[in-house]
Amino acid sequence: MYYVYILRCAGNTLYTGIAADIGRRMAEHFGQTEKCAKYTKSHKAEKLEALWQTENRSLASKLEYRIKQLTKAQKLRLIGDNSYLSQIIGEESENYIRKNRLPD
Repeated sequence: MYYVYILRCAGNTLYTGIAADIGRRMAEHFGQTEKCAKYTKSHKAEKLEALWQTENRSLASKLEYRIKQLTKAQKLRLIGDNSYLSQIIGEESENYIRKNRLPD
């Protein structure tokens, strides 16, 4: 299982990433550990805005790539309306499951 996520960071910016272990990855970002992303080291992660679960790394990488191509306005729309995902990636959206919180 892989996850794609959007974080709200300092300066009201958005960061999109991918992880196999979402709990560990969030701890890295929010704790600003050595393993956090270069971006979240300089722009403190403040909130997990959206999280999608995928079956494999390939699907997660495709979704991450497509989200990173969006404008900030489009990303905000996606955060608020998961049905927008189908407009972004088409029929493949069936392969993604939206999560609203971290898995237990």
